[in-house]
Amino acid sequence: MEIRCVYALSFSPTGVTEQAVQRIAAALAGKLGLPCRTLPWTLPGQRQQVQSFAPTDLVVVGSPTYAGKLPNKLLPDFQAKLRGSGTPAVAVVTFGNRSFDNALAELWAVLETDGFCLAGGGAFAAEHAFAPALASGRPDAQDLAQMDNFAQRLAQKLQAGESTLPPIRPVGDPDAPYYVPRGLDGQPAKFLKAKPKTDSERCTGCGLCARLCPMGSIDPANPAEVPGTCIKCHSCVRRCPQGAKYFDDPAFLSHVEMLKQNFARPAENAVFL
Repeated sequence: MEIRCVYALSFSPTGVTEQAVQRIAAALAGKLGLPCRTLPWTLPGQRQQVQSFAPTDLVVVGSPTYAGKLPNKLLPDFQAKLRGSGTPAVAVVTFGNRSFDNALAELWAVLETDGFCLAGGGAFAAEHAFAPALASGRPDAQDLAQMDNFAQRLAQKLQAGESTLPPIRPVGDPDAPYYVPRGLDGQPAKFLKAKPKTDSERCTGCGLCARLCPMGSIDPANPAEVPGTCIKCHSCVRRCPQGAKYFDDPAFLSHVEMLKQNFARPAENAVFL
């Protein structure tokens, strides 16, 4: 197999998944002695055109886990905007210390359908987007070392000319339903319509939140208004320089507290080769 370039492509509202994907792609490129290119794929404008790849490309594709699967509002883009032609690929998901559930299996299956040939996949714990106390500071030095080891094993496999269809597939069911969030009372927590609020005393109207919203849902003329769909990615909350964005939906906050109470243990990463 002749590979000429490694690409890093990820949907990453808070930047953590991008960090993992770029780390693995750069390590692969270093081991294979190839150039590495990053393809931004988080903002709406970055996902407009179809990204097509050749058999001589190696693509590391990543996404955060949302309710145990790929973000449902982004699934159509993963299905329609990525095109391989027998292109070797690596599937990567991050998860906020609870579980990656079926996210990696789903990404793996989508990429296969898109024309990619999977060389491997990995799921890595990362600081939770809306509960930073979970997996705080991850990926840490140990996680990064595991990513490097994963990339080294992948590079050795590719250099040896082994089949890019590994015997070990990710655990999980690509067609499984989404995880049902629960509150402190153990009952389903319904917060699909919850949207971020704005602290008017802190907000300077800079519009950064609108520019960084991966759904283009925040009104740039009035950042306090969110007329579009909110996927709870927390890009606006985590990246606002004034700390002006927040959620106050009771069901959402109850779910956050449930996560903090029940999933504080350090989750383990998983790789499949």
